[in-house]
Amino acid sequence: MPHFFINSTSVADGQVKITDAENYKHIAKSLRSRVGESLLLIDENRVQYETIIKNISSKEIICEINQSYMSQRDLEFNLFLVQSPLRSDAQNFVVEKATELGVRAIYPIVTDNCALNRQTVEKKIDRWNRIMYESSKQCERAVIPNCTDVSSLENIIKNNKNDKVIAFCERRASKTIRDYFNETPVKKGENLYVIIGPEGGFSEREFALMEENTIPMLTLGDLILRAETAVTVALGNLIYEYENFGKN
Repeated sequence: MPHFFINSTSVADGQVKITDAENYKHIAKSLRSRVGESLLLIDENRVQYETIIKNISSKEIICEINQSYMSQRDLEFNLFLVQSPLRSDAQNFVVEKATELGVRAIYPIVTDNCALNRQTVEKKIDRWNRIMYESSKQCERAVIPNCTDVSSLENIIKNNKNDKVIAFCERRASKTIRDYFNETPVKKGENLYVIIGPEGGFSEREFALMEENTIPMLTLGDLILRAETAVTVALGNLIYEYENFGKN
C-alpha cells in the first residue's frame, strides 16, 4: 500500500485532505491512483491512517479514514550512524539501507582516509536527505531521519560523552557485538552512535583518538567486508542483539 507523510492539520472530521504539490503529484500523476484505492498516511505525531480515496480534483485529494493508530515502525533505542562517506553509488546504497534499518540520523565525517573531501561531501548532503525521505516512504518509517552537516570524529566523540559510542575496526577489534551487549546492554530510549570508517580504514591517529577516549572497538567476524557491506551488517546485527538479548 502506498505510504505518504502528511501534516496533522490536514486531518479533520474523519477525512484527510491532501493539497501539497509533492504528494498530490505523486499520488494523482505518478501512481495514477483512483477513487476507491487505499492509501497509508502518517503524520508528524507518528499517527498512521489507513484510508480510502474518496475524491480526486485538479488540486486536492480527499481520503476517508478507515482506522488510525500509533505507528510501530521504529526502534526502541536511538540509533545513529557516524560514517566516512564513500563514492557515488556505494554511499547512496549506505544511506538507503541505513534508513531502512531505522537510524535516526547519519553523521558524515571526513576521516584521514575518506574517499571524498569536505566540499564534495557538503554538496551531496541534500541528495542524501532526499534518498532518506524516499526510502522512509517505501519502508513505512514512523519518522524521517536526516543526514546532518559534515562533522569530524573528534566532534562526535567530544559531543556525545554521555551516550554510547562504538566503532567497528576489524584490525583493532577486541570484542564482538554480543560481548558488548553482555557488558554494556543498550536500554530502551538510549542513544547509540555507531562509527564506521572508509574503505581504507582508520589512520593511526584516529585509532589513538578512539583508544584515548575508550571507544569500544568491535568486530563483525573474520571476514573483511567492504565499507558499504559493513554498515548494513553492523546495523542489522546491533538491532538483532537488542531485540533478542539487550532489551531492558
